[in-house]
Amino acid sequence: MKIVKLTKEKDTTLVRQLYESAFPPEEKKPFSLILKKSDEGSMEILSIEEDDGSFLGLAIFILYKELALLDYFAISPERRGGGVGTRALALLRARYAGRHFLLEIEDTDEQDAPNLAERIRRKAFYTRNGLSAMPYRIILFGVRMQVLTDGAFIPFEEYHAIFPAIFSQRIASNIVLYEDKKEPQAQKGVN
Repeated sequence: MKIVKLTKEKDTTLVRQLYESAFPPEEKKPFSLILKKSDEGSMEILSIEEDDGSFLGLAIFILYKELALLDYFAISPERRGGGVGTRALALLRARYAGRHFLLEIEDTDEQDAPNLAERIRRKAFYTRNGLSAMPYRIILFGVRMQVLTDGAFIPFEEYHAIFPAIFSQRIASNIVLYEDKKEPQAQKGVN
């Protein structure tokens, strides 16, 4: 298995097709924005492949200071369940070993969620692979999420600083701290 960084010179068709089918509309950024940020160097689009080049999945990262945020991670449906995700995640963590590795998942405490079983399986996958949940929740563009890291404590303010720096203050304002059954609280003072 190998990880291949895609650039504007490389074909992103398979990655884009999986991206469009694997994530709910409310959780997707426009792919054109991902391509633009990749060209600028603040995001990386990665193809997960067999050694012979056959496509297995995708990983899209936001890179900011010492943080590597796994923004999107998906394995092709026909390759799921055979350990591909575990092996790919290990390679990705090794690729960013000099940075704090983090990601967001849909909140597993939202008991009325229609995909609760899927959320629980996803969190179990990441915790089996060495990631742990931060003691806070967020609302990301209206979706309740949990932040998981490689074991390092990443305060909300440090996590949140990614978004105005890489995208805009307008986008950052759509990512707020959610504290146990209270109203979401907007983060103050992050520029």
